[in-house]
Amino acid sequence: MGAIIVEGVLFVALLATGGALLYWLLLTFTPAGVRLRQTQNRKRIDRKAELVCSIHGLRTEDQLVRLANGELVCPDCYKETFHD
Repeated sequence: MGAIIVEGVLFVALLATGGALLYWLLLTFTPAGVRLRQTQNRKRIDRKAELVCSIHGLRTEDQLVRLANGELVCPDCYKETFHD
């Protein structure tokens, strides 16, 4: 009975390993993988660029103020614009 359970567990581990290897190969050696990496890099760079105020410099994401339209503004610019 124990041998059957061990064999089942090893078979599932083999399937998971094969799936992970196939996923890695697809992401590493295909044009779809290159496109996915480029999209992830672009999103990461855009998120970092949104954190930099041209006047007051770099801010963290939790310091920014979200306006009603969804745009993020640095707190100093918000104070200067709306509470001047």
